[in-house]
Amino acid sequence: MSAAPLLTPRLADEAIQARVTCLPIESLPLAQCVGGTLRENIYGERDQPPFDRVSMDGIAIDTQGLQGGRARFELQGVQAAGAPPMRLQRPDMALEVMTGAVLPGGCDCVIPYEQIRIEQRTAILGPGVDTSAWHNVHRRGSDSRQGALLLEAGTLLRAPEIAVVASAGMPRVRVSSQPALMVISTGDELVEPGDPIADYQVRRSNAYAVAAALRRRGFVRVGDDHVPDDEQQLRDRLALHLKTHDVLILSGGVSMGKFDLVPRVLGELGVEEVFHHIAQRPGKPMWFGIGREGQSVFGLPGNPVSTLVCLARYVFPAIAAAMGARRQEPERLALMAPVSLKAPLTLFMPVCIVHDDWGRPWADPRPTNGSGDFLSLAGTDGFVELPPGPNTYIKGYVSNVYRW
Repeated sequence: MSAAPLLTPRLADEAIQARVTCLPIESLPLAQCVGGTLRENIYGERDQPPFDRVSMDGIAIDTQGLQGGRARFELQGVQAAGAPPMRLQRPDMALEVMTGAVLPGGCDCVIPYEQIRIEQRTAILGPGVDTSAWHNVHRRGSDSRQGALLLEAGTLLRAPEIAVVASAGMPRVRVSSQPALMVISTGDELVEPGDPIADYQVRRSNAYAVAAALRRRGFVRVGDDHVPDDEQQLRDRLALHLKTHDVLILSGGVSMGKFDLVPRVLGELGVEEVFHHIAQRPGKPMWFGIGREGQSVFGLPGNPVSTLVCLARYVFPAIAAAMGARRQEPERLALMAPVSLKAPLTLFMPVCIVHDDWGRPWADPRPTNGSGDFLSLAGTDGFVELPPGPNTYIKGYVSNVYRW
């Protein structure tokens, strides 16, 4: 009997997205929500701007007062930002106004200080001044109306979105809870940085890279564990982590070796295997499953390039989906140099993103010396996803880009 065909990266991604469990919702103070995923719609509290708003420091006039070529206006007073609106007494008068202030009643034009001079409480217009109606006035409701939908659930709350929520008068907002993430490395060969090391051992680096990538994306509940190649210890530790975490990210132990115990132990703990192996290079042995209580479990191959590639290609989008984020289309860039591949597998090629003399971004290929060559990843920005070979992709070929 022939083996079942391997999943393509697209189908593997779809399988993950279909099975992840949405995280709970919590209400947090606005100041704690940056980087969170909005789980409610935000509507306008008032018109924006809520009044005819002065957009330049200067004087406010009634354009009716310009009849007959008038260029001199008696200054009546000052309209400060945050002060109740004043009213112009006569068309031959003007009010000094500050940026952000409400436009005084009876005025319909603002002339900047740079275009006037003031002599003895009289404002004198300079030559060629634009005195059209509503010049330098941000009209009420021109941005949005009261009750308008400002942000949809699923929006990532960055600085601009936080400002929008604050403008809606909301001191708290409903967002997805931060997932509890556990990064787990396996293997007797791994030794902590700083500890004595034998010639036949290697430093434990994958877990540090995974945790760093998660924290860089704003995740704060990131745990770390290392388990030796002992089946009972692996069973006990994974059982504990399944009880206390939403997402398990394992590095190593998922291939075909005698000590690749992770898939069997996870199955014994009731984690349902969704798939094992993807038609890709690097990262072919990747494993994914769902725990009894909806925990997402990712078994990433132990080779460091494979670990980081699978993390960016599958784990980050899965966590975003669990947090209710709207699906984002991948970034797309053109290759700066040709890439050839022979294997009938999707290729993930590390790249640096560079700009040419016209400011256009390109993906500059940076091949590794195999999936264990993590040193070559230093200085790269991510990787491109190239269709299965055999083929040569020429300079200018456009593909999806995934950043570390």
